[in-house]
Amino acid sequence: MLEIFNNLFMAIAEEMGVALQSTASSVNIKERLDFSCAIFDAEGALIANAPHIPVHLGSMGESIRTIIDTRGSGRDGRGIRRGDAYVLNDPYRGGTHLPDITVIVPVFYGEEAEPSAFVAARGHHADIGGIAPGSMPPDSRTIDEEGVLIDNVLLVDEGRFLEAEIRELLATGEWPARNVDRNISDLKAQLAACVRGAEVLVATARDYGPEVIGAYMHHVLANAEESVRRLLDRLDDGAFEYEMDNGARVAVKICIDKATRSATFDFTGTSDQLPDNFNAPFSIVRAASLYVLRTLIDDPIPMNDGCLRPIKLVVPDGCMLSPRYPAAVVAGNVETSQVVTDTLFAATGRLARARGR
Repeated sequence: MLEIFNNLFMAIAEEMGVALQSTASSVNIKERLDFSCAIFDAEGALIANAPHIPVHLGSMGESIRTIIDTRGSGRDGRGIRRGDAYVLNDPYRGGTHLPDITVIVPVFYGEEAEPSAFVAARGHHADIGGIAPGSMPPDSRTIDEEGVLIDNVLLVDEGRFLEAEIRELLATGEWPARNVDRNISDLKAQLAACVRGAEVLVATARDYGPEVIGAYMHHVLANAEESVRRLLDRLDDGAFEYEMDNGARVAVKICIDKATRSATFDFTGTSDQLPDNFNAPFSIVRAASLYVLRTLIDDPIPMNDGCLRPIKLVVPDGCMLSPRYPAAVVAGNVETSQVVTDTLFAATGRLARARGR
């Protein structure tokens, strides 16, 4: 049954991806396939994903938890409601860089007051504003120069797509989005993918029962956790420091606790926040760590948040891997993420530092 649900949850994410690719209009999503779809439990833990973009998948959970922490508390007077959808790209709240926009939909299996799960689709938009077309400027020094920052915005209000409000948002700032029609089209495609995923998840809960779905989400996470603990049984302490072309250094020390079958990934010694745009938000460190662990596991399991349960991530605040607003971050997603991955591979002693590409 565990194997059945492993594949069932992944199949739902894959169906979401097919819906997104089929309905998107931009080359980035439709042809370059720079998108990711996944399902999450009620707490925002990644349960399963399609084989899409690892840096998206490992970081989207932080975006879900942003929604839960801010809207689930009811501080806005509304809470998380049926028929709502949310959109964000904030790198300091689970995003990666601004062109990667995430659409999140809560899933209600029945008449429950709180969502039972979440589905999300992240896609790289062709432009989100900023000082250069394409929103990937080589010389940005602040996040504002990279485009329009979207921080936990309501996209659908009880079934009504808030197109006018989103258009107004994308037109804000000194360097607004250049093709809002294209943004709206891709957002609708992402929403369609999420709606499809929610429909299939609800149908699955109807077939098996909500309690069974919830239980196997827990079992899937627990199975991934045990797989990583078995991996840690075979790993030893290690460390590595990677010097980038711009002189910045990413350092990590891996400390294995054999008694508790856990580990600490300590990035102390990494360069301070940079004046250029090679800073990487903490969500990228989390995504890279999850990816490295999953690639070192032979078990055929979904990449999910259970893999990180035995891992403590130590990233000093204000370093280039945990930058403070308004640090520029656009290159952190595409370049520094790879450096973090290669640094971790080298520190494990299992793969060379170039094997992550």
